[in-house]
Amino acid sequence: MALKSTAKMDIPAGLPSSRLRIECDPKSLGFKTTASLKSTSGLIGQDRAIGAIKLSAEISHKEFNLYVLGREGTGRHTAVKRLLLEAAAVRPMPCDWVYVNNFDTPHKPNAMRLAPGSATALKSAMQQLVDDLAVEIPALFESEDYQTQRRAIEEEFGQKHEKPIAEFADQAKVENVALLRTPMGFMLAAIEDGKPIKPEVYEALTPEQRGEVDAKIERLQEHLAGVLKQGPQLEKEHRQKVETLHAGMAEHAVSLRIHEVENEFSKEPCIVGYLKNVRTDMMSNAELFLLSKERAKDGPFPEVIRKYHLDPHFDRYAVNVMVSHDANDTAAAPIITEDLPSLGQLTGRIEHISEMGTLATNFTLIKPGALHRANGGYLVLDAQRLLSEPYAWEALKRCLQSQSIAITSLAERLSLSPTTTLEPDPIPLDVRVVLIGNGRLHMLLQNFDPEFGQLFKVQADFEDDLTRNAKSIRALARVVADYADQEGLRPMTAGAVAALLDQAVRMAEDNKKLSLEIGALTDVMREADFYAVQQKRDLISDSHISQAIMQAEYRAARIKERMQEAVVRKTILIDTSGTRVGQVNGLSVVGIGNHHFGRSSRITATVRLGAGKLIDIEREVELGGPLHSKGVLILSSYLASHYAVDVPMSLHASLVFEQSYGGVDGDSASSAELYALLSALSGVPIRQGLAVTGSVNQNGEVQAIGGVNEKIEGFFDLCVVRGLTGEQGVLIPASNIDHLMLRREVVEAAKTGAFRVIPIKTIDQGVEVLTGQKAGHRERNGQYSDESINALVEARLRAFANTRRKFASQGDTNPDRKSRR
Repeated sequence: MALKSTAKMDIPAGLPSSRLRIECDPKSLGFKTTASLKSTSGLIGQDRAIGAIKLSAEISHKEFNLYVLGREGTGRHTAVKRLLLEAAAVRPMPCDWVYVNNFDTPHKPNAMRLAPGSATALKSAMQQLVDDLAVEIPALFESEDYQTQRRAIEEEFGQKHEKPIAEFADQAKVENVALLRTPMGFMLAAIEDGKPIKPEVYEALTPEQRGEVDAKIERLQEHLAGVLKQGPQLEKEHRQKVETLHAGMAEHAVSLRIHEVENEFSKEPCIVGYLKNVRTDMMSNAELFLLSKERAKDGPFPEVIRKYHLDPHFDRYAVNVMVSHDANDTAAAPIITEDLPSLGQLTGRIEHISEMGTLATNFTLIKPGALHRANGGYLVLDAQRLLSEPYAWEALKRCLQSQSIAITSLAERLSLSPTTTLEPDPIPLDVRVVLIGNGRLHMLLQNFDPEFGQLFKVQADFEDDLTRNAKSIRALARVVADYADQEGLRPMTAGAVAALLDQAVRMAEDNKKLSLEIGALTDVMREADFYAVQQKRDLISDSHISQAIMQAEYRAARIKERMQEAVVRKTILIDTSGTRVGQVNGLSVVGIGNHHFGRSSRITATVRLGAGKLIDIEREVELGGPLHSKGVLILSSYLASHYAVDVPMSLHASLVFEQSYGGVDGDSASSAELYALLSALSGVPIRQGLAVTGSVNQNGEVQAIGGVNEKIEGFFDLCVVRGLTGEQGVLIPASNIDHLMLRREVVEAAKTGAFRVIPIKTIDQGVEVLTGQKAGHRERNGQYSDESINALVEARLRAFANTRRKFASQGDTNPDRKSRR
């Protein structure tokens, strides 16, 4: 069926310029500069999230830990910090925690809970105790009283030790045998005339005489062995008496000093119990203080100012402070933010030192983690950083479940440490954990970690945007002004604030919304302040805001400019004028980091007789994503259900994004692909000065897409370089009108009629705009109106079906194979 010559329809005027960019009126803000505004809380539109944070911060029940989710820059950290500070102010100050030596089992140090402010006081008191005793105890052992008692013990020992030996020597002498002392011990020798018999004299004796001497010496040897057996017992008794003397001498000094410490901490029962153990150990190990005295003689400082507690052998009396609070501090519960939530930084670690080529440790080398510091308060963690650290997430869950902090090193978990380590007492845990992350991570944890939902029962979901109205505009203006003041920036004019709010609308991709990504808006203000300083201005004006936005765009536009250059030089083929059959300009968005820009692509379609197959070349070569393939299947269904429904679909068609060398996904080009197919089937050319975006459903309705502003501006920039003709523009879904917030130059071009933005609701509307011909509708006789695009498409499909029927009548039902013959 051939189309008769008819007058083409004009291109619609498109949307009025007032619909393309709805700007904020500076006069509606109610101020001239932000210097006149009062400070605000800095949080608007986040009532849901604020309520969740307050619930988690104030509820006393366990497991109501909090996960804060939302986009970067929406004020998550600011809100958490402010609300936690309010909640912490009314909570009691938590206790101090220390580790002390377990004198009975040194590898299992004892944890002690102390009143706030007591930990450092106890540590100082124990250091002073050691320093005092290190001077006083050696002085006691140099006293005349000690020397007298020690001499008496030594004399008594000497008497008890030497008397049996002397008596044995006298007995042996009676039998002409001498007891001789040698370096190897005692020995017996026969004597004659008071002198030991020489070997040659002994050899000259008769066998009977030698036998008599040998028997006598053997008998005396047995007697001597019995006498010497009493020696170790005597030495043991001697040591015990010396130790008793030492303990007795030290007891007075130790008891006096410890009693002073006990009086200082009389209200702390655990400290009193610990000091009793210290007293017992000090009296049992008084020689440690004597050793310290001897070492002090070689030191450069006088004994009076020497810090004896620094000597390693006094570590047994040290106090390892894990958590300490200032009792005079007005702040109550702690709020800890851990930027590196590794296993050691989270639960604490046990350090080692090198001694004689080996690694050794003791309880003074136990270091606290973030959980210790936050105990009794709040711990704020970045969820992604936490999950990226080995074993940190599992350790946190284990601590929350057991409500205690058990210190385990990563080397121990991996069985990589051959050294002896410690087993410190677990410290009871009372903390509220706040994880800050994105929604995707929250979803993954909910789906794949069954313990997550049990431990983190509260979620604070931050809004991305805020409904745009007069009240919210003024509220957001106060918020950005407050942030500017906090950053120490210059005051902004009302025009500058209005320009910043316009940027917030654009960031929200909806002219009915305001973006709540305060972080990105603050970056614009900082850069605008920089330009105001350069220009020596006292106020930030709208020109500075615009300059900051343009410069940020320019810095990220290198790839965009290179792509546009390739089109202008016709390396990449894109037409912006004339008409072509089966060819249309599609639009997509390219994202590089936080920068997004529109890109034009040539989409072509070819058709021929076939078996009803629609080939998506992008999918065939695995460049098309699932959403793009879905869009192609939908338009295939549209063709099958709208045209020649009473005959088999006998079409073989192919679709391709020309000169596309990367992946293609999304269904926003499905309407453009359908237009190309309809043009190829009808033979009616498409206006190349128009570009298309929008997805389509099976009923032919054009649906909303994302990135509409970037897509329009991308094609506009290309048309500007090529030269605006007044017949160029972009077809967008009508449902995207509320998402328009175009650049001012695009709005000005539309205002003068040099460029158009045309809203489309259905495929029929779009095909009329693109071809200038009526789409046509089915009349009462079931046929499309004559000389319409739809009539031509249906006629072409029926012709394919008839041709296919002819092939079938010749005995071959595959027209593709028949044609190849």
